[in-house]
Amino acid sequence: MKFKPPVSKNQELTATVTDLTYQGMGVVKVDGYTLFCDDALPGEEIRLHVLKVGKNYGYAKVIERLTTSKDRVESQGKAYSQTGIAPLQHLAYPAQLKFKQKQIQDLLKKAHLDDIEVAETIGMKDPFHYRNKAQVPVRGTKGDLKTGFFKRGSHNFLPLENFLIQDERIDEILKEVVKVLNAYELEPYDEERHSGMIRHLMVRIGHYSREAMVVIVTKNGRLPHDREIAEKIVAACPDVVSVMQNVNRDRTNVILGQKTKLLFGKDHIKDTLNGLEFEISAQSFYQVNPVQTEKLYQTAIKFANLTGEETAIDAYCGIGTISLSLAEKCRAVYGVEIVEAAIEDAKRNAELNELDNLRFEVGNAEDWMAKWKEKGIRPNVIMVDPPRKGLTESLIESATGMNPDRIVYVSCNPATLVRDIQSLMEKGYHVEGRIQPVDQFPQTAHVESVTLLQRDASRGEA
Repeated sequence: MKFKPPVSKNQELTATVTDLTYQGMGVVKVDGYTLFCDDALPGEEIRLHVLKVGKNYGYAKVIERLTTSKDRVESQGKAYSQTGIAPLQHLAYPAQLKFKQKQIQDLLKKAHLDDIEVAETIGMKDPFHYRNKAQVPVRGTKGDLKTGFFKRGSHNFLPLENFLIQDERIDEILKEVVKVLNAYELEPYDEERHSGMIRHLMVRIGHYSREAMVVIVTKNGRLPHDREIAEKIVAACPDVVSVMQNVNRDRTNVILGQKTKLLFGKDHIKDTLNGLEFEISAQSFYQVNPVQTEKLYQTAIKFANLTGEETAIDAYCGIGTISLSLAEKCRAVYGVEIVEAAIEDAKRNAELNELDNLRFEVGNAEDWMAKWKEKGIRPNVIMVDPPRKGLTESLIESATGMNPDRIVYVSCNPATLVRDIQSLMEKGYHVEGRIQPVDQFPQTAHVESVTLLQRDASRGEA
């Protein structure tokens, strides 16, 4: 018999919000059927309009709020919710931190791992203006370029100059760059026709150094008046020490292309993280919330329980941000990363900090772990900080095959973290202590965390 949902499209009804999804949408149940709606918080009684009805769930919008949650705060502006810049801006910050802790707790419960505890989320004193990097699309007409973002799930461009969660100096620099570009009547990129010149603007800024980099992303290789444009940007913004052009000729959602050329100044900016100095290039992966990244890495190092005699492996080392922190407290550190340019950055950053107990390699972590094992290298600690898709089974096999005492897992996705914890438990490891969430992205639903996995006593020494 065909299932008939208890609601229909365009129906209006009254209901109470029971929960928040991992994306921060309100959850409403109607005779067991789930409706998701934006700008709705648990405990609120709302009048809603059903927008879409599917087999298992549907979507609705709030018409009227009949009761208001004690955790609701005034939003900074509709645009930040519409574009996905700040989808949790209507939720009080203490409640955001609890929501992120609960995300991990709920996933552990679902996996029957209720005995693993989750600590309270480490938050920020000022949960706004924290991003040290902006990548914003440019649209408009010739001589009237505008920065902004697209509405979620659409190609509708929403002009914006104040981005709320970016370092305020980045917003100021973006305005000046647009002003300079408009003086040359350059054509914005047209997504449908795959035509025009200016696609995106990227700005990076050092949280401590205050050095800034501007990257103009173009569809074509030639940027008319490129040197003049760069000089005028620097004249308007003396803290900009690097102006780059990145060329992206492809019809793609990927922001940066492969080719980047220097127009003015240096090809990098410098900044410090936990007292270490780093050179950051246009394409470097560098955490976007430096204040919270320091707390995240301090937690990871603390969990590693280092005495100074350990050998450690950093399995997703990037430009060396975690590796260098480990090197200060270990006898030897081996870092591996698949991106060759990142490894060059990592080596340079080790030299910059006068650390000589690191070795960096290009390639897959599992391949290098096999080689290191053959050479008799046995790590006491393996640090993993994977992308959102989490660890591959082959990496878990290789890492546990080296029989480290401890695996410290820095996660940016609770779902893959819980999945990988299950796999690591099957390989003879257990979660030691509590999982520690860290709020890297306030006003959004994203949550990072650090987990210590200790080798079981029954597994034995290598």
